[in-house]
Amino acid sequence: MGKRGTLPHYRRVIDALLAVAIAPRCASCDRVLDTPLGGPVCDGCWSQIRILSAPFCRTCGNPLASWRVISAALEQCPRCRRARSPVDAARAAGHYEGTLRAIIHAFKYDGRSQLAHPLSALMIEAGAHLLRGADCVVPIPLHPWRRARRGFNQAEELARHLGVPMRRVLWRVRATAPQTALDARARRRNLDGAFSLSPFLTPRRRRLWLEGRTVVLIDDVRTTGATLEACASVLKMAGTTEVRALTVAQADLHAVGHGRSRTETAA
Repeated sequence: MGKRGTLPHYRRVIDALLAVAIAPRCASCDRVLDTPLGGPVCDGCWSQIRILSAPFCRTCGNPLASWRVISAALEQCPRCRRARSPVDAARAAGHYEGTLRAIIHAFKYDGRSQLAHPLSALMIEAGAHLLRGADCVVPIPLHPWRRARRGFNQAEELARHLGVPMRRVLWRVRATAPQTALDARARRRNLDGAFSLSPFLTPRRRRLWLEGRTVVLIDDVRTTGATLEACASVLKMAGTTEVRALTVAQADLHAVGHGRSRTETAA
C-alpha cells in the first residue's frame, strides 16, 4: 500500500521532519513510522497481512481445504450444506491474526478511524463480486450506549468507503453479553432478538431501500457468523431479496470458546 517512491518532494520532507520531531509509531508493530503522512500503519505491516485464498465456500466465504472435498456443483462447505443461512453469500479479506488483528484493534479500540479507508480497500478487493449489483450496504449496528462510549461505529466507517450507498436500517435493541467464551450455538442464543429495523426507518424508505433489494451487510470481523445471520434474518423478514456479507477479516473458528478470539464481543 505504500507509495513512497511517488510522493511529492514536499511530502517527503514533511514525513522526514515528523519522523524526527514527533517519532509517531506504527499502530501495529510499534516501530517509528518513516512516512507518518501515509497513515498510522507502516508499509511493512500492510504487506504482512495474510489474505484469504481460494477455494471459498460460496455461502459463508470460509476457505475450503480443496475443491475435491466438496460438491463441485454447490461449492459449499459441509456446515452450509447442512443448514440454510439467511446470508446468501459472504466473504472476508484476510485472516484475523497477527498484523491484521493488530490493525483492526487499533482501528476499533484505539480510535484510529483513519484506518477505515485502507481497510475498506482490502474489502473491495476481496468482495468486489458481492458489492457488484448491490443496492446498498448496511453496517452492523452498535448498541447506542456502546456507540456513545466508543465514539463511532467501526462498521459504518468501513461502509462509507465501499462505493455503494450506505443505509442505517438496523438497530441494536439490547446490549448482549460478551461472546468470547461462547460456542457457535450459544452465540446465536445470545443474539436472539438483539436486532430489529431502525425506529427511524420510515415505511417509504423501507420499501425503497429493502423490499426486493440486494443488501450487503458490513462488519469488521466474522467469527461464527452469528451476528451477520441475526441481522440478515431481520432484513429478510423486511422483504430483502438477497443478503450478502462482507468483512475485513475472518477469525479462526478453533479459537471460539477458548477465550483467544477478541471478536464479536462488543461488536
